[in-house]
This record gives sequence, structure tokens and C-alpha cells, in this order.
Amino acid sequence: MRDAVVDTSRRRFLTGTTVVIGGIGAAFAAVPFISSFQPSARAKAMGAPVDVDISKLEPGQRLIQKWRGKPVWVVRRTDEMLENLNSFDAVALRDPQSDQSEQPRYAKNVWRSEKPEYLVLVGVCTHLGCSPSYVPDMSAPDVGIGWKGGFFCPCHGSKFDLAGRVYNGVPAPSNLVVPPYKFLTEGKLRVGEDDGVTA
Repeated sequence: MRDAVVDTSRRRFLTGTTVVIGGIGAAFAAVPFISSFQPSARAKAMGAPVDVDISKLEPGQRLIQKWRGKPVWVVRRTDEMLENLNSFDAVALRDPQSDQSEQPRYAKNVWRSEKPEYLVLVGVCTHLGCSPSYVPDMSAPDVGIGWKGGFFCPCHGSKFDLAGRVYNGVPAPSNLVVPPYKFLTEGKLRVGEDDGVTA
């Protein structure tokens, strides 16, 4: 019998190849496992910020976008709407200065917005969660005397002006919520994020 000669260079090559192939296989097996720790697309959609294209929004129009399962309204107010807000009788409103309302610091003003022209609101009544109707016309007979345009909740009659401020004498206890948002460009805004902070 001949003594077997061991080829060490071949053994090293085979061992190295086995380790590399095993490492690649382990990496491929780990990808689905690690991915399972990431939130699902549905979960991301429920809480993630959303981008809204407002480039085609005409003055007086309202755009509706879903965020966190709720409607978010973006209204491009006309000059007349803004003048009406400035001339509004503060006595008619429950919280005219938005002191007891939920809004970012940059929206604590007469317009309740970063830019006067654009209003961004969560479209849910603060009474029992109905979605108010957008009634921009000043001569809306169903809403009542002194109406200067705004939002009317058909469920229980709550009224809000074109800044989302609640009227006195209606069931809703507070102004409509202004979500965090920021303008990415002139024609695009992001709802759910402002100043690098995600809500």
C-alpha cells in the first residue's frame, strides 16, 4: 500500500470555498428573518408621513388626503376668505386665539397655518368624530345667519370657520386639529412631519 499524500493547497481551497458558499447561504437565509422585524407596508401607511401634491389646487378648492386613517384637508384660501378671517367677530368663536386647541406652534395665529393661503386640518369633528362638510359660500342658507364660510358638521350641527375655529353654542368642544406639516416645495407638502420631527 502506498501512503496517501495530502494536498494541503487543495484542502485549503475546498475549505475556503465551503466557508464562502456557507456564508452566502446564511446571508440569504437571514434576509427574510431580519425583514420580518420591519413594520409592514400597511403599518407604515397608517403612521408614516404622507406627501401631498398641492400644485394644481386652485384658490377656494379643498383637497383630501388620508393620514393615519383620517382625512386631512388642504384648503387653498382665497383673498376674500382671508379677509373674512381678519374681520371675524371673535365673540362668535369659542377659542378664537386657539389657546385650548391642538396645533403646531407655527399654526397658532388667526389663519391657523404656516402660510395664510393654505389651511391644513384633520377633517374630523371634535365632538363625536363625524367628518364636517366644506361650505365655503358665504350665502349658505342651511348653515345660519352670519356664516362667512367654513365647515359644517351635519351630524350634530357644529360649525367651524375657514381656520377650523369652532363657533360658540355648538356641541364641538374645540377647534379642528391642525396636524404637523411642512412645505417641501411650492407645490408639495408633507403631512405628519415638521422641522425634522415625525408625529
